[in-house]
Amino acid sequence: MADQQTNTPQEAFNGRLADNIVHFARALRTAGIRVGPGSVVDAIRAVQTAGIGERGDFYWVLHSVLVNRHEDHELFDQAFRLYWRKRALLEKLMSQLLPPSPAAPRDDAEEIRSRVAEALLKNEQKPEQPKPKLEIDATMTLSSQEILQKKDFEQMSAAEIAQARQLIARMVLPADKVKTRRLKPSPHGRQIDLRGSFRSSIRSGGHGMIDLRRLAPVEKHPPVVAICDISGSMTQYSRMFLHFLHALTEVRGRVSSFVFGTRLTNVTRALKSRDPDEALERCSDGVADWAGGTRIAACLHEFNRDWSRRVLGQGAVVLLVTDGLERDGRDELAFEVDRLHRSCRRLIWLNPLLRYDGFEAKAAGIVTMLPHVDEFRTIHNLGAMSDLVRALDARKPGEADPAKWLRAVAA
Repeated sequence: MADQQTNTPQEAFNGRLADNIVHFARALRTAGIRVGPGSVVDAIRAVQTAGIGERGDFYWVLHSVLVNRHEDHELFDQAFRLYWRKRALLEKLMSQLLPPSPAAPRDDAEEIRSRVAEALLKNEQKPEQPKPKLEIDATMTLSSQEILQKKDFEQMSAAEIAQARQLIARMVLPADKVKTRRLKPSPHGRQIDLRGSFRSSIRSGGHGMIDLRRLAPVEKHPPVVAICDISGSMTQYSRMFLHFLHALTEVRGRVSSFVFGTRLTNVTRALKSRDPDEALERCSDGVADWAGGTRIAACLHEFNRDWSRRVLGQGAVVLLVTDGLERDGRDELAFEVDRLHRSCRRLIWLNPLLRYDGFEAKAAGIVTMLPHVDEFRTIHNLGAMSDLVRALDARKPGEADPAKWLRAVAA
């Protein structure tokens, strides 16, 4: 019998097994698990390195790379059982990882099993047939843009994220202004401009009544300071919020941006680049702890010590973007958040966990931080971002104070 040709492990990964892992990762992403291109590449390399021989080993190798949150375990388990349910197919794929062995004659039954496995493999890899186009009357239905406004950033596809970035760039940003100590000439000002009045009197020769000139305070946009959590649980929300900060920086000059995971990094200069993609790339290059752990208290301490006096002047508004899941001491966290609150005009906490209807402030970090913020908002979709833009406008006298709701929740 002619010698049989056996694929090497590298050839297997260049073809069948690698494609199936990619398809499996796409299924996980569709189901709601955060799986990016980098995780897929790591999963393929991990399976190639481990030399899988049993189903359980294959399960845990993929689990260790593709699952980053405890709540995704059950979802991964069910997806794995459904996707890899064809036992003959999985054994066929994993057998190609084993070293080549000398050829041996096979009986008819083994030949049939091989042909069936190949048929299953071809059926599994069969490309999807294009669906026929349907003409649907969209009258009295929601537009795609309205749907995108309510869709969670974490559930968006790559095309939807690109469209969301365009909508963020065209977003009407806040026009709030606050009075400063500087004065400017104004006919409706309350303060008399003595120097201007005397100068006007001299020009007229000093005859008759003195025409009083008046001054009024100069109004400017208050500085905006953003402190954004870039830990693993906040990655997608942080990236979209950085696009919002980039758009805000182009319109309003006084915007300071910081990101933190286990350390604090100032990315203000990186976000001043004209191109938003280049700005995000420069931010990623300058941050060493992206998508890692988080230490909220330590990073806020570093901000209060090194940056608060530089950027929190003239009635600054602070946007704190984090889920509040802190493991450090509560006393230290409470002290740093309170100090930050006292140093700015308004402290707005943006937490994507608020997107859940049944959200309750039970985590120790959230309970500790709530009493020290002025507003508590979500930032999980474009609709929430639009609400934030309206919230950044200065509140009128007599308007309801949102901090009352926070104190009630914390109690």
